[in-house]
Amino acid sequence: MSSSHYITSIGLEVHVQLKTESKMFCSCPVQFGEPPNSLTCPTCLGLPGALPVLNAGAIERTIVTGQLLKCTTPEVVKWDRKNYFYPDMPKNYQISQFDLPLCLGGGVPLYELAYPKDHQKDILNPGKTVELTRIHLEEDVAKSTHHSNYTTIDFNRAGTPLMEIVSEPDIDSAEEAVAYLNSLRQILVYSGVSDADMEKGQMRCDVNISVRPEGQTELGTKIELKNLNSVSSVRRSIHYEVGRQIEELESGRTLQQATWRWNDEIGQTEIMRTKEDAHDYRYFPDPDLLPVKTGEMLARAQLNLPELPHEKVERFEKNFQITHYDASVLTSEQVLADYYEEAANGAKSPKKVANWVINNLLAELNERSLGIADCEVPASSIGSLVDLVEAGQISNNQAKEVFADLFESPEREPAEIAKAKGFEPADSGEVEGFIDQAIADNPGPAEEVREGNDKAANFLTGQVMKLSRGKANPRQVTELILAKLQG
Repeated sequence: MSSSHYITSIGLEVHVQLKTESKMFCSCPVQFGEPPNSLTCPTCLGLPGALPVLNAGAIERTIVTGQLLKCTTPEVVKWDRKNYFYPDMPKNYQISQFDLPLCLGGGVPLYELAYPKDHQKDILNPGKTVELTRIHLEEDVAKSTHHSNYTTIDFNRAGTPLMEIVSEPDIDSAEEAVAYLNSLRQILVYSGVSDADMEKGQMRCDVNISVRPEGQTELGTKIELKNLNSVSSVRRSIHYEVGRQIEELESGRTLQQATWRWNDEIGQTEIMRTKEDAHDYRYFPDPDLLPVKTGEMLARAQLNLPELPHEKVERFEKNFQITHYDASVLTSEQVLADYYEEAANGAKSPKKVANWVINNLLAELNERSLGIADCEVPASSIGSLVDLVEAGQISNNQAKEVFADLFESPEREPAEIAKAKGFEPADSGEVEGFIDQAIADNPGPAEEVREGNDKAANFLTGQVMKLSRGKANPRQVTELILAKLQG
């Protein structure tokens, strides 16, 4: 039986550090890159007698996330102790949520541009929303760094508010898993809930994978993959693990529920331990934390929900009259969306502004290995540059020269640069003379235009541009040629 005769079911458990100033149960600051073990106190070090205090801001951010993803929030939630013994959790238990989490149900919409680029033309389920099981709030563990023969532990991360977003086994492929992670991250960043930077460990992922023969309704044996610190490693590990599981089944062997790790260096999964079930963690309500009524926080969250990427796409299409594809590209990052919106507001042609941002600005930034957040050219300058072209004051080629100078002198106005370069529009009478000369010198193309061949006017426009040394506006020249020859 080939791999095409097996059904793959994938569920993701995504851990997201919330964007708060302090930790979940103490007042220690949440910061990245500080000296090891410098952001700690008796509570996050698990010292005897230290008591936790809930971070209300973290609870509200989790509720906001749930509302954005169409989850429901119970009227009362509580915190539980998840018991396990590992050096990164000094209390020997983690404060988490078990049966009354902050969010239930909901789903993550998969955006087209969130799929891998090499897969965007082959999306099997366009418009799919991956169903969620729950979102609960807990404390992060310390960071363990494994060396050749010893391990160091940094407790700066311990106690950071950590939101765990658990999906249903509703993902069908590695490519859908990539789209899920990219779409989810986009929503989290847009909402200000988290920076979700995987390189900084602010967003981490465990993958649950099972395969089963076609026709079997019951899910196959679940294998959990750990140690996935990038979207690309998630994609590679799923492809490998699905193949491994199918090979095991094809060989007549039985899969055992277990936890495996992904070894990125050799590109293989490796067994870690047999998987614990919920009863192995001996959950029980945390006696130091009272249950929380969510009504007031839920009401506040619903009043201030941010605009989501797909909502912004629809608004850009409507307000700026741009294509769905352009709107999707421009909203792929919140910083980029804000930049375009500032450039397009008040511009004569928001569509042309979109073209310049996508085709010129992003290409130049990529050439310089910069992101949109690093761009020093003001958004208003792009709008002004497009307006100069639309007004016929400079040509497209001249605009490209002005654009290049903007990167070297971002504080200057496009009109100032154009004037300094001598890009003054040609006198209308002078342009008329150039048009007459081009027609006289090229009777063949001129006759074609007279007979209704509008494309032949492009040749005459090129001749006028040469005669005017690039100062004439090509669009206006073409219009004048057509008017003169076709009456």
